[in-house]
Amino acid sequence: MLTLSEKEIVTIAGYLLKGKVCYYQEDKKIIHHLPDEEDNFNEDLTPEEEDLLDEIDSDPMNFAEFVKMEPAQESLVMDQFTEQFVENKSFQEDLYDALTKSKAMERFTFLIEESKKYRQKWLDYRLQKYKDWVMEQVDSYNTLEE
Repeated sequence: MLTLSEKEIVTIAGYLLKGKVCYYQEDKKIIHHLPDEEDNFNEDLTPEEEDLLDEIDSDPMNFAEFVKMEPAQESLVMDQFTEQFVENKSFQEDLYDALTKSKAMERFTFLIEESKKYRQKWLDYRLQKYKDWVMEQVDSYNTLEE
């Protein structure tokens, strides 16, 4: 059964937020991270990264994979943040408007980054949601092992 410390959860969540895919090597209790192939399909892997993928392929039961949220999940997180934490109705409307347009994540992030009041709240909220997401993946992994 896979269990992670709070520090490991935060580390994995941080890598996922940076667009990485993480693998937790159970026997050595090591977190590995690689570029997400979906986002970096033309990026060449280093020889060390290639070796890691070979190791994962040869012993997949020893590695738990952690992936970032799907865009629909990210959108829901942004929507929930806007609903729960943004009291300023005008700013809230701007955020909702950004979420209805193309490149919603970029538009939402731009508005949040420009806001002194909500920037840190958003970063904390998003990290917590990603920590929850990591734990959901741990639960799924453990269910598959049973």
